Amino acid sequence: MKILTILGARPQFIKAGSVSREIAKHKEIKEVILHTGQHYDANMSDIFFEEMKIPKPDYFLGIGGKSHGAMTGQMMEKIEEVALKENPDWIVVYGDTNSTLSGALVASKLHIKLAHIEAGLRSFNMSMPEEVNRIVTDRVSDILFCPTQTAVENLRAEGFPFVTSHSKQMVLNVGDVMKDGAMFYRKFAKKMDSLDIDKEFILCTIHRAENTDNKDRLKDIFEALNLIAKEREIILPLHPRTKKIINELKIDTDSLTIVEPVGYLEMVWLLDNCSLVMSDSGGLQKEAYFFGKFCLTLRDETEWVELVDGGFNMIVGADKSKILEGYKRISESGFSSLDGDGELYGNADASRVIIDTILSYQG
Repeated sequence: MKILTILGARPQFIKAGSVSREIAKHKEIKEVILHTGQHYDANMSDIFFEEMKIPKPDYFLGIGGKSHGAMTGQMMEKIEEVALKENPDWIVVYGDTNSTLSGALVASKLHIKLAHIEAGLRSFNMSMPEEVNRIVTDRVSDILFCPTQTAVENLRAEGFPFVTSHSKQMVLNVGDVMKDGAMFYRKFAKKMDSLDIDKEFILCTIHRAENTDNKDRLKDIFEALNLIAKEREIILPLHPRTKKIINELKIDTDSLTIVEPVGYLEMVWLLDNCSLVMSDSGGLQKEAYFFGKFCLTLRDETEWVELVDGGFNMIVGADKSKILEGYKRISESGFSSLDGDGELYGNADASRVIIDTILSYQG
């Protein structure tokens, strides 16, 4: 059996690393990895793949920095060329990027079986490109590997599973491959050499366009952060693009500990050692839970509604008063740790279940 894995961003490689390690246990499976290059990341050097114990891509397309239409079209053209050359039994895609959508459409057009990992997620905000990518990818997939029961229920509400032209779709709650990875990498976590921390701190990240491209939202967030930082140190790994916008808007960050973007193993250390997470990242909301930390989400909605329902996550958006209120509520509870070992996202064996299911699939 041959699997063609389509990836386009560093977080997808980290997720896929868990599945690749499982594939390596099966001599009857050959995995071919294609990196579209959707997100250029200087951190993805040879050292990155060695350190993260992730196989290097077999193909690199270098398609990024374009409009959604141009990017998706060019990716489809090149992915199709590779698919015709490799003739895989399966194409596997992750999440909701343009790379995900491109791989899914190629699989559908060439009648190659398609597995979607992280299926069924919904923000119910169709203005998000990611939401469109998720919905279309789910619709043409043969196996939809859901990370949560909420995702399964989302698909059922939309009428899944469907009978496709060549098989009946399979919808499964297998748990989250991100949890597989977080638990695997925890023992390899490392502290930044340049970071001198001798007290409790808050980990914060801000990168989503809905915040960085809206000066009013961004100013409100940083006003709240500066007030909170008077009580507790805030460590903020900042992307150069966001840093540039902050400088242009002359936003005060003097109270914050600004650091360069960190590698995943350094991020795991920060997660494991912080007292609270504040972020507009989707993945970091879950990882906060994996490491037993509460999260204040600097967005107006989240795909991970089970975290909100369970009281592990508070949606505060970019509203200064809500951010401060959320911080006050958590600080008054003493930043007590929560149980991240629950079964909201499975038992850290999603990768095994995924590969076992693909091997036994009879659709």
